[in-house]
Amino acid sequence: MIGSERMVRTLLKNDVSVCFANPGTSEMHFVSALDRLPEMRCVLGLFEGVVTGAADGYYRMADRPAATLLHLGPGLGNGLANLHNAKRARSGIVNIIGQHARDHIANDAPLTADIEGIARPVSQWVRTCASPATAVDDTAAAVRAASGPRPQVASLILPADVAWQECPAEAVAAAPHRPLPGPASDVVDRIAALMTAGGYAPGSVALLLGGRAMREPATRLAGQIAARTGCRLLAETKNARSARGRGRVNIPQVPYPFDAAVETLKDIRLLILVDAVRPVAFFAYPGKPLFLAHPDCRIETLASVDEDVARALGALNEAVGGRGDAVAYLGAEQAAEPPADGPASAEGIAKVLAAMLPENAIVVDEAITHGRQLQRMCASAPPHDWLEITGGSIGYGLPCATGAAVACPDRKVVAIIGDGSAMYTLQALWTMAREALDVTVVICANRKYQILRGELAAMGGPPPAENAQRMLTLDRPDLDWVSLARGHGVPGVRVDNLTDFARALGNGLSDRGPSLIEVVLP
Repeated sequence: MIGSERMVRTLLKNDVSVCFANPGTSEMHFVSALDRLPEMRCVLGLFEGVVTGAADGYYRMADRPAATLLHLGPGLGNGLANLHNAKRARSGIVNIIGQHARDHIANDAPLTADIEGIARPVSQWVRTCASPATAVDDTAAAVRAASGPRPQVASLILPADVAWQECPAEAVAAAPHRPLPGPASDVVDRIAALMTAGGYAPGSVALLLGGRAMREPATRLAGQIAARTGCRLLAETKNARSARGRGRVNIPQVPYPFDAAVETLKDIRLLILVDAVRPVAFFAYPGKPLFLAHPDCRIETLASVDEDVARALGALNEAVGGRGDAVAYLGAEQAAEPPADGPASAEGIAKVLAAMLPENAIVVDEAITHGRQLQRMCASAPPHDWLEITGGSIGYGLPCATGAAVACPDRKVVAIIGDGSAMYTLQALWTMAREALDVTVVICANRKYQILRGELAAMGGPPPAENAQRMLTLDRPDLDWVSLARGHGVPGVRVDNLTDFARALGNGLSDRGPSLIEVVLP
């Protein structure tokens, strides 16, 4: 049996059963192996950024890795932005990256590249298959790196001759992972004492949650701690996956804009990190600090990325005397009413979504400027999961929604995307159509890079003149998202008021399969 088939069998044996792919010549033996093993679901993306972003979205919802299949260094390079986001989201991905045959690399053919060098900045684990004899073990090691309690982006580089030569080894299973430890008892006791000893003014103590702490049951434990101690709960600015909605603990995020973030944190004097890091500004600004917390704020870590978050919060909750029947930050018990008719607006979109979102939906948020109040207002919606752009590299939303829909075919996915961001990876619409994925896409079309206008002002620059305007606007011509969607096989409709938006959203939510709504905003 040739190396590529052994590798696919090893992936399947280790519960990696989806491959998001954009292959080339060097990967044809791997493609042939995939063809012989139909248990592997193969999903084609027309751009590598769709492939890598879909693998990120898949992991966030399935909690197990998918594979990608990428063509040499340039193919990997096309997928780097969403691998950056995936690494920041702590998503596990097994990248299979084709390479020239080993005896051809030195000939410097046109597609020759330093693939390991390209992969390392966005991968915690990188290896090149040295021979057919190591291919199986290398594959199992890649899966092991991408799985378990500390998932990683694993990039396995496959020379073409390793893929086509005979491989003597059988498929193997990756070694089991050890569970993450809880925090030391003295850490929990010290933090509990700081929270309850009365040394801090009311409202000056906060838990900052991120990563796995934004999932249930961790959020509910945090709500019990807040109810008992009176501490504030805050979430990191962007999170890979958050449990939200009615009956869940809806934790407000530290805002993205610098001044709003500093205002949110200005009174905090004890900040306890739970799978989170010290709050840092997204960018440096002239004359402004690099970190967001007050200089007098004491920062303690309850649980790091290498510790069991739920155990840590459970231990702290027990130490402070929290109770299951007293929970702070719960979402509203009553469903929101949709707004009366009016022009489309960010607030109106949020209200319609809160009123109409189905239970157990998955919301993929890349609305950028217009999305800042969506999450807060959807606390009154039925229970749902919220996925965000963790690495700041736009173009994640449509691919992430694709992967989430592949992972959870029984759940409705709603992707709310800014028009500028959506143009980076609009090819994902074609994959949604081909795979008949149940995704309703809402394009917030303000026809400008509004976030960059705010950044220009934050940097202290003058109002944009002609050259800056040309770089900050998306008009002349306007993007026609209905035509773009239909050209990719997805039905689309354009609206500019809340009544029509609610009607279009209701149609999208009631029908299975992909659809797109372009909401024209002022």
